[in-house]
Amino acid sequence: MDTKEQVIEEIKKMPYPLLIEVLDFLRFLREKSIRQKMETALLSEKSLRRDWLLPEEDEAWKDL
Repeated sequence: MDTKEQVIEEIKKMPYPLLIEVLDFLRFLREKSIRQKMETALLSEKSLRRDWLLPEEDEAWKDL
C-alpha cells in the first residue's frame, strides 16, 4: 500500500471533528508549498536579471 492509500485509510477512520482539522492542515500544506515556490521564483529573478538584460541574451533569443 502506497503512502496516499495509507493516508486515505487513516482519514476514513477519523471522526468528523478531526476531519475538519485534517482538511485545514492539508490546505495549509498546499498553500505553504505554493508560497515557497513563489518565493524561490522571486528570489531567482533578481539574480538572473543580470543575464536577461544583456544584449547577447537578446541576440540569442531573437529568433524564438
